[in-house]
Amino acid sequence: MAALLMLSLAYWWLDNGPHELFGAAMFTLLAWHLTVNRRWFMRLGTGRYDLQRWAVTLVHAWLAILITVLVCTSLLISRSLPGMPPLTDEVGIVELHWFSAYWVVLIVAVHAGSHWTRVMTTARTAFRLSPSRIRTGMGRLAAFLLLGFGAWSFAVLDVSTKLTLGYSIAFWDFTSSVTPFFAHWTAVMAGAAVLSHYAMVSIRAHRQTSRPATRDQI
Repeated sequence: MAALLMLSLAYWWLDNGPHELFGAAMFTLLAWHLTVNRRWFMRLGTGRYDLQRWAVTLVHAWLAILITVLVCTSLLISRSLPGMPPLTDEVGIVELHWFSAYWVVLIVAVHAGSHWTRVMTTARTAFRLSPSRIRTGMGRLAAFLLLGFGAWSFAVLDVSTKLTLGYSIAFWDFTSSVTPFFAHWTAVMAGAAVLSHYAMVSIRAHRQTSRPATRDQI
């Protein structure tokens, strides 16, 4: 889904047809993803909410709003629906579509980062990797480098302006090169995921240290 999302961002390289095809494929996978994880939504009204659960829930809620806006604006401005012209050519709707898309990119990365511990546990199990200080150190070094590259790419792509619905002059010249465009957006997503992951690590560490002592510990 993240790959399809980034491909959809390359509108001026792909043109409208492939853009809408990749978007439709992403929404289809999203529907499958939500169906597979429907139990998470069913448990929202049960259990205790601590800081970590509130943070994850708010990220999901913000992402749900953004996806809803993205889907609705996609249907309104689509040029590929059989036998139908676009429902609107309003510039404001098009701008809202792009605005929500840029936010979706960022929040999807935050969402992935908040579950990164589970992702790494699954990867270690799949590849039968045992815990190692060397691997841990290399992983933290890679995270630090990705964070730096992501911050640089954030500035290169002028993402801050795009996220505030401002007018950005940072239009990518696809006639010169395509690969750096995807590299920069990958770095932006990776950097956001790293920040999200370590934010969750800090929240969990704070929760463990703030737990009241048990009778045995006293």
